[in-house]
Amino acid sequence: KMEGAVELAEEIFHMPVRLALPKGVRGMGDILNSPIYATGIGLLQYAKQDSHHQGDAVPLDDDVEDRPNVLNRMKAWFQGNF
Repeated sequence: KMEGAVELAEEIFHMPVRLALPKGVRGMGDILNSPIYATGIGLLQYAKQDSHHQGDAVPLDDDVEDRPNVLNRMKAWFQGNF
């Protein structure tokens, strides 16, 4: 935890700031249940929610099995780096 991070963020954004835990994260146990991942997870969740409104940016083909699973790649990256 970085001392003074909350106060600095409040000064920069001119609004209340708090440390929080990620919400709605499943499948990786307690690995991601830490405030250090809250921003990244929140951004991923926002992008996922936003993609439902805009449709898929890349057309989907019938051969879905041939495409790399993005979530599995992200999971592997987190496991390899943390």
